[in-house]
Amino acid sequence: MDTDPDAARPGDALVKAGGIVFIVGAVATLATMAPLFLDTDPFPSYAWAVCMLMGVGFAISAAGVLRSAAAQRTAARASQAQA
Repeated sequence: MDTDPDAARPGDALVKAGGIVFIVGAVATLATMAPLFLDTDPFPSYAWAVCMLMGVGFAISAAGVLRSAAAQRTAARASQAQA
């Protein structure tokens, strides 16, 4: 088993990518909602579709967490089998 605490573990990349996608979606949501409060013309419907990236980013991050948990469970079972 890898003892380096800074080593990349399974699922880490998914969590990071999901966080980035979530932030992009959050910024898009703020930008899309701003015209509603500023009494300007609203953005077209495809701009609202970009807001869905928040949910996509959350799902990607959740998949990364599940992958990390599965890898830890597998490592724990392997270490119990050796003992």
